[in-house]
Amino acid sequence: MMPISAANRRPSPARPGPLRAVCATAAAAILLLAAGSVPAASAPAGPADENAPAQAGAMAWETLIDGNSFASRAALESEWNYLYPWGSDHNGSARMYASSTDSNHLFLSPAGQLNIKATRITWDEGVSNKDPHLPIRYHSAAIHAKNQITVNDTYPSYEIRGEFQAPSARGTWPAFWITGANSWPPESDILEFKGDARNWFNTYDGGWDNTIVPVGSPGSWHEYRIWMTKINATDVEIHYYLDGVWKARHVGSNFVGKPMNLIINLQMEGASGSPGPTTDTHFRARNVYVGRTAN
Repeated sequence: MMPISAANRRPSPARPGPLRAVCATAAAAILLLAAGSVPAASAPAGPADENAPAQAGAMAWETLIDGNSFASRAALESEWNYLYPWGSDHNGSARMYASSTDSNHLFLSPAGQLNIKATRITWDEGVSNKDPHLPIRYHSAAIHAKNQITVNDTYPSYEIRGEFQAPSARGTWPAFWITGANSWPPESDILEFKGDARNWFNTYDGGWDNTIVPVGSPGSWHEYRIWMTKINATDVEIHYYLDGVWKARHVGSNFVGKPMNLIINLQMEGASGSPGPTTDTHFRARNVYVGRTAN
């Protein structure tokens, strides 16, 4: 979820040839399924564009978040921490207030569905402690996964996905993203709406790759997904998908070996424009899943 002052650059468009499955990855998944190592719902589906790397050999598959972490408050708190990894503020005008005793802005209803609510406030709460230090005009919520994402020789590939109902009105800034735990970059934005009905698939490694995709009815359920895999000693390849359809291939330089946090948040204003809405804004999530290959 990029700072609003960052300069963006568009990547060269992917070649438009036909999509194809990566047979080696599928074969690995089938072998693991046959051996009972991977639950059917968690079997990895590798990249499906013509530039996708083949995965050599069958590797074990590990599930970090199984899609049921929003089934109850106890399940949520076993897999996720409240707020951003760095606290309550970031680069918009919303301050995060969720906690184990505060369910006003983050709640589970029905079971299996995460609801984040941003509410306009009418009093002066100062400014955000993060650049560009916007005035705090909203209370909202964020969570970040307890398990960090680290691509390396032991865990060379990750799948991260979830289903979301995202607000897209001016001044609303929902996101589902990974960012460096100890440094910035790296960053990959799996879902990011910035005040209109277009999702920004972004990769930041010191420069931005942005693939901007129109989404029909973002407030309806859609699945957002990445497949991220190590391609050399320092770099990863990230494939972005919307509703199971491949949309982009980015290369993230110097991602390997760098722990990243997975975050779900509803930020407001900033890069999504202002003024934001005066009524409550909702961002909903379900079936969030994280898995990885393991050598």
